[in-house]
Amino acid sequence: MSAPLANSFWRCMGRAMTKRFQFTLNATSGKARTGVISTPRGDIRTPAFMPVGTAATVKAMMPESVAATGADILLGNTYHLMLRPTAERIARLGGLHRFMNWDKPILTDSGGFQVMSLAELRKLTEEGVTFRSHIDGSKHLLSPERSMEIQRLLGSDIVMCFDECPALPADRAALESSMRLSMRWAQRSRDAFGDRPGYALFGIQQGGLEEDLRAESAEALRGIGFDGYAVGGLAVGEGQEAMFGCLDFAPDQLPEDKPRYLMGVGKPDDIVGAVKRGIDMMDCVLPSRSGRTGQAWTRMGQINIKNARHADDPRPLDEACTCPACSKYSRAYLHHVFRAGEMISGMLLTWHNLHYYQELMAGMREAIAADRFAAFEADFHARRAEGDIEPI
Repeated sequence: MSAPLANSFWRCMGRAMTKRFQFTLNATSGKARTGVISTPRGDIRTPAFMPVGTAATVKAMMPESVAATGADILLGNTYHLMLRPTAERIARLGGLHRFMNWDKPILTDSGGFQVMSLAELRKLTEEGVTFRSHIDGSKHLLSPERSMEIQRLLGSDIVMCFDECPALPADRAALESSMRLSMRWAQRSRDAFGDRPGYALFGIQQGGLEEDLRAESAEALRGIGFDGYAVGGLAVGEGQEAMFGCLDFAPDQLPEDKPRYLMGVGKPDDIVGAVKRGIDMMDCVLPSRSGRTGQAWTRMGQINIKNARHADDPRPLDEACTCPACSKYSRAYLHHVFRAGEMISGMLLTWHNLHYYQELMAGMREAIAADRFAAFEADFHARRAEGDIEPI
């Protein structure tokens, strides 16, 4: 970054990062944990669900509305923002927080997963990944150093190290090679990140479903030293049973006194199962994507508002929910506006879904603090078993 650009960026940030990143573990219930991640831009209550604002917006939501659901932190993405509008432009405009009008913490994914899943004509080398943009075909190199530079330009509070995320299933030799490359990239990410008081860098554990490879990855990451640790390489096609099998051991291999983040998860029952196994942070596009496609998540299961059964139904989506969609509108209205193609349908359903996810997290935090997580989990599954879950 040029000196004028750097000076402009830091002037626009307008905030001295005097408070250091810190994780305080307050209580446990079995393996489930509750605590607080302290950052200069505010506290993050854990377990935490991070709504996804991939391209500097949570789709169909205003930032104030996202905050109103109870979200303490959002997720943005290096890959998408580096391509459009570019990290350099965002820096010139004051950083990602100012750009998207969000004054709470932001975590940015490193771009590694998107390079593997979205980009075209990829070439993987020790240096990084050369690829062509899925937007306009332009050629780019994303390396650990470039990923750290982009996330610094964005002003991310929590930065993810650059890694390779292989799809599952994969053979052991490929997983082993990929994991060791990711560990070399983790060291380069750490070196490029440097010493930045108030900001955090998370390492990403890899190794597929193999316990020994996960242990090797965790040992390498601990040796490098990070502010938090992610369990990467899951929710990529292995299924819930296999994912939970991995989570039975993977979080235990990571430092107990640092946040543990499960990337890209997930459905409500995935989230409860992950928290049960010691995960502190999660993210997923599902609540917002589901809202735009007519799916609502409730305490009793999922509702497909497209179904004709809702056309004359005066009830809310969930009678116990206080979100605007439930407190002000009927299922019949939501069915109508979705069928009519009105934008308000996606807005209201997304608001409801994000509200439900945050209430789920708050309920788990309360249960863990009272050491009754097992009872909370049993009640969660009993409600869903008794509910009227609709095919999507």
